[in-house]
Amino acid sequence: MGAVTPAIPLLGHRLGAGHAVSAVIVALLGFGQIIGDVPAGKLAARVGDRWAMLIGGTAGIGVLAVAAVAGHWLVLAGAVLVLGGIGAIFGLARQAYVTRVAPVAVRARALSSLGGVARIGMLIGPFAAAPLEHAFSVRAAFWLAVATSAVTVAVVALLSVPGEGPAETAAPGAIGGQGEGGREAPVSAWAIVKRNRRMLATMGVGIILVGAVRATRNVVLPLWSAEIGLDDATTSIVFGLSGLVDAALFYPSGKVMDRHGRAWVAVPSMAVMGVCLALLPLTGGLGSLAAVAMALGFGNGIGSGIVMTLGADLAPAGYTVQFLAVWRLLHDSGNAGGPLVVSAGAALGSLAAGVWVMAGGGLVAAALLFVCLPRWTVHANHRTRRAAGLE
Repeated sequence: MGAVTPAIPLLGHRLGAGHAVSAVIVALLGFGQIIGDVPAGKLAARVGDRWAMLIGGTAGIGVLAVAAVAGHWLVLAGAVLVLGGIGAIFGLARQAYVTRVAPVAVRARALSSLGGVARIGMLIGPFAAAPLEHAFSVRAAFWLAVATSAVTVAVVALLSVPGEGPAETAAPGAIGGQGEGGREAPVSAWAIVKRNRRMLATMGVGIILVGAVRATRNVVLPLWSAEIGLDDATTSIVFGLSGLVDAALFYPSGKVMDRHGRAWVAVPSMAVMGVCLALLPLTGGLGSLAAVAMALGFGNGIGSGIVMTLGADLAPAGYTVQFLAVWRLLHDSGNAGGPLVVSAGAALGSLAAGVWVMAGGGLVAAALLFVCLPRWTVHANHRTRRAAGLE
């Protein structure tokens, strides 16, 4: 996906779409995820998380091949929308799989590592695709994704994990209450919302804001860089530095969450990102922009895995994967909404105003998480729990 994402607007433009339409085609990837989140939960509940990964991965190979040979931008747009839905299937099943087999004592580290290696893959992808695109064409990025998807399907099909299987044989401390391979009795999304309405009214709003703030970072860094007159190459370097800081912090983040509690990571992450977004429109040169960009990467990096970990903590036994689908829908909706707020501000003539609105969203998210999350996790080790007076 790291190889494909920047190739989508380039291929769209070569197929006759203008810049605005090409940007919309890229946005279809996120909207496809939103559309696919709840159906992905139903599929994973019916066939099990591992089979859902295999189905999603295999379907992804076909859709990527269609995109690679697309002769019109409408075909590419349709393929991107479907690819987003397939990404929802694979991403949810992967998260549910790790949630199910990972012991609770290392859950945050497992899920932070899952998120961290995905971020590393997104960093590697464009560099892996660049020489192929130079030698052939931009379509080579899609063929590279076909090949890596085939490897992914083979890995899921051939490798096994200790503790996989029925709930009674799952890893010690893993989520139970599910059938073999993570299968569950079907529950409607509306029923899940009704059963968990009080928690979703607080924590759910916080997760929407987390998604919005994270997505805003990816949009405002290049936009503000252009606003202050930096060239494209410099913008890419600044964005890359922010991503490197981000990707380096996933394991320490998980370790803190496991040893001390989720709030010790979630609250500082949103507070740092809110403050940094507020400072961004005050930057006027490369040095100050780079400093804020790296601080934003730090804020996002220390929160690596927090959404998946909180979802795993809160997921009720019996319909875990379907609850996670609703949880992902909230986060993905925030992902889509954050950049729209910034775009609205820019359309009204003030990019800074849009950024400051989302900075406020980050601080509100930090406040919500501070109020709602316990300071100490019941999953912390014995020494930490004794220090907190829990034992």
